[in-house]
Amino acid sequence: MRPATPNSLALLVQEAFTRDPHGGDLYVFRGKSGKLIKILWHDGLGMSLYAKRLERGRFLWPSSTDGVVTITPAQLGYLLEGVHWRMPQHTWRPQAAG
Repeated sequence: MRPATPNSLALLVQEAFTRDPHGGDLYVFRGKSGKLIKILWHDGLGMSLYAKRLERGRFLWPSSTDGVVTITPAQLGYLLEGVHWRMPQHTWRPQAAG
């Protein structure tokens, strides 16, 4: 199997998801094993492809009926850190002001 290139992922975004891959949005793809994600982004000058592979564990992936899920920048941060992005656990919360 050939590795996904920025061009092939951009074509997937355009044809399968009917979205504009050059519009500045981030498009995140997960590998079959769940240990690899790729992020496609066009910054107005060129296409970038970022990849992250986990040494242990898997990326927690949202379920979708049509293949597209919209998440917030904070949820993407959790996803990249391996935190369950739908139910993050806060480690400390103030009991009272002042």
